[in-house]
This record gives sequence, structure tokens and C-alpha cells, in this order.
Amino acid sequence: MYQDAYRAVETALKDATGAADVLLGDGGDHADLASTVAFTLAKTQRKSPMVIAAEVTAAITEPLAEEGISVITTGPYINFIFGQKYVADVVKAASQPGYGDLPDVPGQVCIEHTSANPNGPLHVGHIRNSVIGDTLARVFRKAGHDIDVQYYLNDMGRQIAIVSWGFDFLTIPQNEGEKDDHYVARVYVAANHALEADPSIKEEIDRRMGLIEQGDPEIVEKFRRAVSLCAEGIKVTLNRLNVPHDRFVWESGFVQDGSMTAILNRAEALPEASHVDVLAMDLTAFGFEKQYVLRRSDGTSVYAARDLAYHVWKGEHFDRLINVLGADHKLIGAQLQATMKLLGEKVPEIIFFEFVSLPEGSMSTRAGKFISADELINEVTKKAFEEVTTRRPELSEEECRAIAASVAIGAVRYDIVRVSQEKSTVFDWRQALDFERQSAPYIQYSHARACSILEKAGDFTPVYELSTESEIALAKQIGLFPVVLRTVVEELHPHHLAIYARDLADLFNAFYHTDPVLKAEAGVRDARLTLVRAAQNTLSEVLETLGIDAIRSM
Repeated sequence: MYQDAYRAVETALKDATGAADVLLGDGGDHADLASTVAFTLAKTQRKSPMVIAAEVTAAITEPLAEEGISVITTGPYINFIFGQKYVADVVKAASQPGYGDLPDVPGQVCIEHTSANPNGPLHVGHIRNSVIGDTLARVFRKAGHDIDVQYYLNDMGRQIAIVSWGFDFLTIPQNEGEKDDHYVARVYVAANHALEADPSIKEEIDRRMGLIEQGDPEIVEKFRRAVSLCAEGIKVTLNRLNVPHDRFVWESGFVQDGSMTAILNRAEALPEASHVDVLAMDLTAFGFEKQYVLRRSDGTSVYAARDLAYHVWKGEHFDRLINVLGADHKLIGAQLQATMKLLGEKVPEIIFFEFVSLPEGSMSTRAGKFISADELINEVTKKAFEEVTTRRPELSEEECRAIAASVAIGAVRYDIVRVSQEKSTVFDWRQALDFERQSAPYIQYSHARACSILEKAGDFTPVYELSTESEIALAKQIGLFPVVLRTVVEELHPHHLAIYARDLADLFNAFYHTDPVLKAEAGVRDARLTLVRAAQNTLSEVLETLGIDAIRSM
């Protein structure tokens, strides 16, 4: 609906002015759309922008009135207000299952996210990657794209060599009930301590690094066993966060099938290749002083070599490549993009995010000083349970725990995604769980309130005639949902959807408080119930797209 109205206004303006760009944008608080094209035309027509705006308005008022769109001139600004037909169409569409779904888009998109090293559990820094990536994947699917979501398992890195050594030479039994990834982290930390105490162990680590590249069956099995154990634990955490992956891609596969060697041969033949001691790419033409190393002096490859092979494979199978990486990967990510250009391969788009932390400070898996995502989720769930039992003492413990689990995950996900990825943020569970503070629980509660109203109302006859300021404001906000989805896809900024969800909940609550629903007169009651149903359905679709449970009772 919004796009149709936008196109109608744009076409009318272009027909009336002959301008290729009619400078059409958001109308702010006073209109749905506004154009400043009169300023541009004033330069060529040698007239006052106000005179031009009045002439253009006179020319387009009648044809747009047929579309239910009013045109109002305020000085040199041409404002457009969508009328009753638009509002009614929005409410009708928003009442249907799957509201917001956009037409299918040809091609397939690969989104790679999380991809944390499998040497311990995810911590709070990792899960910003997971939440951004998963929200993007959900938005892309909602926007009609065929998506394949991948986790790239680094099963050949030095960390895994250290873990495998720890399993072989340290006697560290797994505790009862201990998650596999937490167990692997304990082994990794202990092995690092042993390595610090006895540097001679480094020789065995280096030996294993050489053997894994040669495909030695025994070492391959040792590495795979450790990685698989950790990956299973990580999957449990991702499942708790409502973060699914379509596939886990093993780094070693690109060594075993020869594709990494093929890429290194191609890179080695490029004029930008440097063969002094190591194989590296000279990327000074792209503004990088530091070389992009692909192979060590001892002949073993580094992560970047396997990463190139992985991305060439992705480029062969997918039409668009999107990676989500932490800000500490900006250099290596940009070097990867530059090398892919030199190779003539498809270049991935990279979303870099700044870090999320806790008031407790920084985290390090190697030193064993980290707060795992599991610990964070457990603590937030505990606090959510306390809040729910206080608010709903009549519910059973089982019901309270179910609600608390949904509220906790929603709180974590929303508080992470609501901040633009270019900004660092501190996760504070007190703010994230504040039911009154425009947090996830606030949005979930708005949805539950809408469900409660509809349940109390029972059957009603849909009426699409709205009149009050609050009704129309809510309906127009509902109409923006498909627009926001397109914006996220185009800009790769999922925080836009989080902000939209908050604003939608705000307008729903404002409507609920100013315009009685269940106690309204018959015709008005049905119209407002129709609007409530549209709002409830939209809130449900938005929450689902954010990976947050749309709870019907809180």
C-alpha cells in the first residue's frame, strides 16, 4: 500500500514537473510524504519556490484525489496525506496471515554469521554477531529472498591444535551436567597454562598444525572430535537464542578437496603476489600497508587461505554473499574483499559490528575470563521469572517459567539489535527487562494486551472506517512494516526493525489509552477491534521477524 501510494505521488510529480528526481521523502509529523522539488525548479524557471509549489499542487491535486491522497502546500513544500482508502487498505492487509511478506526475489543469498572459534562457549560478544545475523536472515526471508545461513567452523586453527593436545595429555574429566562447549573451554584454558609453563610443548602444537594440513587421518580425527564436541554445545546455545543455521561448513573441507591449493596457485600467479619468505598479497593499491599472508614460510597455510577458498565456493553457489564480523576483523575482512577482486571472484558484503559488553568488563576465552552466553541467558531468565511471578501471582510456576524464558530471550535479542551495529553498547539486564521502558517485554506485552482485547471481544464484524487521530496514526504505522523490511535489506541495518517495533507498540498503547475499544459504541467498537486485530497481527509478524516470541499472555 505505501509503495503504491508513493509511486502514485512520484508519478504525478514527474508528470507535472518533468523532473527526473522529484525529491520525495518522509513528511515528518505533518504529512506522509513531502517534496522539495520546487527549490530545484526555481533555479531553471526563475520563479519563487512558493509560486512553483502552488502551480505544481494545482496540477496534481485532482489526479491524486482519485487515489485518496490530499495535496497541501506549505510555502515551498508540497505535502501529501494518505486518506481513508489507504488506511482501510492497510488495516485489511494487516489482518491477514503473513502480513509484510514481499514478492519473491530471484537468486539466493548466503549469510554467514557467528562462526566463533570452536574452542569454548559463545560469550556475550559473540551473540551480537548471532543476533544481527539471524535478524537479517529473518528479514531477508520475509522480504522474499531465498536464504542460506551458514556457520563457518574453524577446525584447523592453532586453538584446535592446543585443545587436541589438551585432550591427549591432560587428565580433565567432564563434570556431570557440564555442557560440551564449556568442557572444551576448560581443556583449552588448562592447555594454554601448560604451554606457558613449558614452551617446549609448542613443538608438538606445530607438528599437529603441519599434520592437519597434510590430512593425517589420526590428527584429523583428533581435531574433528574436539570441534564436534564444542560445536554441539554451541548449537544448544544458539537454539536457546532462536538462532538457527542452515549448515555448518567445515574449514578443513577446502583443504581436503584441493580447492584451497587451487586458490593459492591462482593467487601465487598474480602480479600482486609476494614470495619473500611467505606467500602474501601486496594490497598497497587498495590502501593497505600490511600484506595479506596466505602461506607460512614452513609451507603451511593460514586461515586466510582457507577463507578465500570458502568464499570462492560461496560465490559459485550463491548470488549475494553477506558476512557479519566484529570490528576487530575490519582489516582482514577488507583484505579478503580486495583479494577476491584481484582473483575476479564475487566479493562479499561485510557487516562490521562494534562490541557489546557487560558492566563486568572485557572477556577472554584464552584466559578463562569470560561470561558465557549461557550464563547471561540463565541470569536474565532468573530475573524475568522473578518479574513475571510478581506481576502474575495467579499463574502456575510452569506457566511463569515458560513466559520468563520467552521474555528473557526477547530481552537479550532486542537489547542487542536495537542499537546500530556501528555503535558499541553495554548490555544491562535491568534495562532490557524493564516492562515500561520500550524494551522487548514492553513490545511483547503490547502484543499480549491486543490478544487479551480480542479474546474478551469475541466475534465481531470487521469495519475499516477510522477517524480519530490515534486510530489513523496507528494504522499508518502498521502500513510502514513492508517499507521497513525493504530498508533493512537495502541498508543491512536490522536496528531499523527494532525501532519500528518500539514505535508500533508506542502507538498501539497510545490508541488503547485514548480510544476505548470494548466499551465503545457498536459501530465504533467493531472498527477499533478491527484495528486491534491488525495491530496484533503486525506485532506478531514483527516480533517473529526479530526472533522474539509473540506471547499471547504475560
